[in-house]
Amino acid sequence: MAKNRKNQSAAIRFGPALKALFLCFMIAGSAVGYVWQKSQIYQLGRQIRQREIRLAQLQNDDQKFNDQLSILRSPMMLDRRVRELNLGLVPAQPMQVWRLPEPAAALPENENSTRQFAARQTDGMTP
Repeated sequence: MAKNRKNQSAAIRFGPALKALFLCFMIAGSAVGYVWQKSQIYQLGRQIRQREIRLAQLQNDDQKFNDQLSILRSPMMLDRRVRELNLGLVPAQPMQVWRLPEPAAALPENENSTRQFAARQTDGMTP
């Protein structure tokens, strides 16, 4: 005899529907996660490109400033600035230059007293 549908429990009737609903939620959640992940990858790539551009600009500026500094430190430029500012500076006379001898490195009286080495323990097993 055929079973009466009215006598079936509610869990048996809604079980397949709940499984389908759960499966739909899983697929939708995976899709949302995939889209979010792709969005994050795109944003991070954009940030990397912006920072690489900024790094190139800073390196370019650094090179320009180093070139400018080397020009400003050149003897010709310094001499020109001295004349422009009327500082009255002239090159030093040979009598005004003091030449100092390079000090010799002081050797310790006993090298073993200044150096401390760790003692090596031998247990007979290691060479």
